Amino acid sequence: MHDLPQRFEADSVGRALALVGERWTLLILREAFFGVRRFGELSRNLGIPKPTLSARLRTLVDAGLLDRVPHGDHHEYRLTDRGRDLFPAVVALMRWGDEHLGGPSIALRHHACGEVVRARVVCGHCTGEITTDSVTPEAVVGSTGGD
Repeated sequence: MHDLPQRFEADSVGRALALVGERWTLLILREAFFGVRRFGELSRNLGIPKPTLSARLRTLVDAGLLDRVPHGDHHEYRLTDRGRDLFPAVVALMRWGDEHLGGPSIALRHHACGEVVRARVVCGHCTGEITTDSVTPEAVVGSTGGD
């Protein structure tokens, strides 16, 4: 077992989950990834109580994951670059759910090759697949754990 006590001081997973780990938040982000931008559409698609949706949208805007943009007589919620960077995490959750909780409900077709995506996490250096057996956690020298 790896002894990395600093992982609790600089816990990126914990900090990320504190922001996006609540069920409705991830579902709102999923909808945003697929082009849903209006409050009413989010409410209808998710069946989320409106006060809950308002609070979650405010949190996502305050965190810089969504922008609230005037659009005619209403507002739209658009992903920021920071928000779009969460797409691989949501795709990974979709893949896991597809494989372990009853199969896919939607497929993602890759524009470049036309095939249905089978997402995986790969090394940016060698493109080898990243699994629990192919990596070793190490302390980052000088890590402060903050933003």
